Amino acid sequence: MNKSVEIKNLDLEFGAVKVLQNLNLDIGKGEFLVLLGSSGCGKSTLLNCIAGLLDVTAGQIHINDKNVTWAEPSERGIGMVFQSYALYPQMNVEGNLSFGLKNAKLPKDEIAKRIKRASEILQIEPLLKRKPAALSGGQRQRVAIGRALVRDVDVFLFDEPLSNLDAKLRADLRVEIKRLHQNLGNTMVYVTHDQIEAMTLADRIAIMRGGQIMQLDSPEEIYGRPVNKYVAGFIGSPSMNFLEGRIEGDVFLVGDLAIPLAGYEFASGNAVSGEASLGIRPEHVVTGELVGNAPFQIDIDVSLIEPTGSDTLVDCEVAGHPFRVRMDGQAKIKVGERLRLGLDLSKASLFDKTSELRL
Repeated sequence: MNKSVEIKNLDLEFGAVKVLQNLNLDIGKGEFLVLLGSSGCGKSTLLNCIAGLLDVTAGQIHINDKNVTWAEPSERGIGMVFQSYALYPQMNVEGNLSFGLKNAKLPKDEIAKRIKRASEILQIEPLLKRKPAALSGGQRQRVAIGRALVRDVDVFLFDEPLSNLDAKLRADLRVEIKRLHQNLGNTMVYVTHDQIEAMTLADRIAIMRGGQIMQLDSPEEIYGRPVNKYVAGFIGSPSMNFLEGRIEGDVFLVGDLAIPLAGYEFASGNAVSGEASLGIRPEHVVTGELVGNAPFQIDIDVSLIEPTGSDTLVDCEVAGHPFRVRMDGQAKIKVGERLRLGLDLSKASLFDKTSELRL
């Protein structure tokens, strides 16, 4: 892989608190990498270390084969977009875009050229003479992205840039950021706690927890083959169902149920036994006419229904465990109704009870 950003054995400590621990990460040229995790996992801290806004305790950071571990942010060849727009209120859009370039003493014609290019890409040409107070939230965030864009750098860093916007604007700007990456081909590192953003934008996702990377892979691989129970439960909306039980021979025992495992592959290549968790996503549970094709079927009582438009989420219990099913939005279903489910075990995951690693 042709590397754009290389992080080696990175540690960051605030007093006695270890925020990042022996972290290693390679980001390819032109890659869109998303740092994903819950609050406090270290994703924004890692981004700030790459940007040079935080001094690391140990380790090295290389950008385009240059060691920038102790370099100033302005010397790293990065453009950063923050969660808050941080626009200068007294300047119009054009002034906000040109401010950093003027400080860098670029020629006027070069500044004009860069502003024209950025405003065309982000479709903010009609806004250039307006001040931030006259812009909507989405327009302000476009200007903030434009301010990074005019710097003409190889690496763009985004720190939860859409979290202050409403759902519709988030979806619209998500599409624009993806299109921006396709058009520019620059390396982009994007921090979010929103898994929909991560899944739709990323070439690869780094899922973080406790200052460490749990899994680094494509969205498809993380969704389909999570390395541990934490990743499995974190990715997916609604989240994965877990049944706690025991593997004995070629069956998984949970309560009075014996779920067949014969024919399914274990990561080690050898069958295992002992306490484990069986995880299956709500969308991998089949109902209606498709149930007859499922290798394992069970009857449940519907306890709650959540219509979402395109889908209907059905809550129930399986062997005493809360269980959720995603059905078609047009499904005619009532609370208290008895329903037959089929489990698509080819898409299920087994996790060791103690280590929580994928079996």
